[in-house]
This record gives sequence, structure tokens and C-alpha cells, in this order.
Amino acid sequence: MPKLKTNKSAAVRFKVTGTGKLMRTKGMKSHLRRKKSRRVRQDFDRMFPVSAADRPRVRRALPYGA
Repeated sequence: MPKLKTNKSAAVRFKVTGTGKLMRTKGMKSHLRRKKSRRVRQDFDRMFPVSAADRPRVRRALPYGA
């Protein structure tokens, strides 16, 4: 069985927890943050689980759980 290539852009965007859950960050956080509420800005720093519909695609992009 040949080695599989990891999609590097997916490796930057997604992290795998110790229990195997896929986590992601929210988008739209690079600029125009000052006008957003404090609570919204804090949410940008948190990691959220990937939805069930997107999990198979992310798993394929990260064959070794990078």
C-alpha cells in the first residue's frame, strides 16, 4: 500500500483531538473585528467540532490524522 499525501491546507485548518474528534476554527476573523462584540471576538479563538456532513471529506484530506 503506498503512502497517502496529506492535504497541507487541511492540516493547517483542522486539528484532531486525542479522542479523534475533528476540530475547526471560525472564518471571517482576519479584519473588521473592532466593530464586533466582545463575545463574538472571543468565539473566534475557540475551536468547534466539524459537522457530521463534512467529516468524511476532512478525514480523506488528513489520512494520518495530522
